[in-house]
Amino acid sequence: MPPQQVGILVLDDNAQGASAVKQILDSEGWRVRVVSDTKMLLAELKTGEWSLVIANVVLTGVDGHAFVILRELASVSAADGARIRILYLIPEATSSQYVTHLEAARLPYVLRPYHLHDFLEKVSDLLVEVKAIEGPIRQVRHEFGALRKKKKQAGRNSMFASRDTFSYTDEELAEYEKQEGELAKSRRKPRINLGDPNR
Repeated sequence: MPPQQVGILVLDDNAQGASAVKQILDSEGWRVRVVSDTKMLLAELKTGEWSLVIANVVLTGVDGHAFVILRELASVSAADGARIRILYLIPEATSSQYVTHLEAARLPYVLRPYHLHDFLEKVSDLLVEVKAIEGPIRQVRHEFGALRKKKKQAGRNSMFASRDTFSYTDEELAEYEKQEGELAKSRRKPRINLGDPNR
């Protein structure tokens, strides 16, 4: 499926967080729609235009009507022709309240603030599952390292950096995507050939 046909529906009433997620996904060329409540979410699901739903679990809860519907959609296997996948966003402050339920239901999730690479990797894997894209999307570019928070470096004996070292706020993600967009625009400008026209 070409990128312009990949539809991602985002359920989030946190305007800043939803905007950051939209910018990240827009940068991949996907069609993204943000809705702020479950009524709008359920209306959009009826259109059948969406390959992935990214939902703030605070809005769906783990026992409400929307949660039940999303869980049922997510339970259809790829072998049975699954056409949609679900990814939950969990605000870190409420993680203890929701993680156990989502893991029991075998529903994928990311904690917010999230690591950009992990987020894109999960989105990519879920889109591949429903054949919305042919293969995993690009790795996070090296220049994203310029956004790293200035925190104390992990100890030399540590094999992996702590989660905090590579976590980003929604503002940092939005700024990164803005810079990426400006860079992409500058690359699209036509180049003038100053060479010999007879060559």
